[in-house]
Amino acid sequence: MIITVNGARREVADRARLADVLDRPTGDIPRGIAVAVDGNVVPRSRLGKVELAEGARVEIVTAVQGG
Repeated sequence: MIITVNGARREVADRARLADVLDRPTGDIPRGIAVAVDGNVVPRSRLGKVELAEGARVEIVTAVQGG
């Protein structure tokens, strides 16, 4: 199926989970990452459990330290 990740189209397996898109199939998501699916922020506790649908829009943001 086709989804969009940070504005780029990407083909993933049917019933892919968000953790698969983050290249973390075990659900071990590093700190400093925020993720939204179709405009809704996904809590860290759910990142390994959310199943994506055809056409889902995923936005991944990495925190950067600086000032």
